[in-house]
Amino acid sequence: MPCLNIETNVKLEGVETEAFFSEVTRAVASIIGRPQNMVMVVLKGSIDIRFGGTEEAAAFGEIVSMGGITKRVKRQLISAVGSILHSRVGVPPSRFVLKVLDLTSLPLPPSKL
Repeated sequence: MPCLNIETNVKLEGVETEAFFSEVTRAVASIIGRPQNMVMVVLKGSIDIRFGGTEEAAAFGEIVSMGGITKRVKRQLISAVGSILHSRVGVPPSRFVLKVLDLTSLPLPPSKL
């Protein structure tokens, strides 16, 4: 189940969050190759964020998935989520950072004997 978590310093009052959720869910599902009903999206606004020393609109996101992440998929996710965040929330792509993590690529912890 992919999970996208986005925090932004933008106040979300007056933002059509339902349109954001719908569009970004479709994009993530399509890019990673998972059904939409398996994609979780969290959006938090009014977070204290400074990017480049300014308080202009900015956002930090993290997407975690169990498989489906390649270099091409990472680039597509960054581009698509950044574009949707810009059009729906007002955060320019140049002020958005997305961390992409594939849980299947992480080493397993050593077993305890």
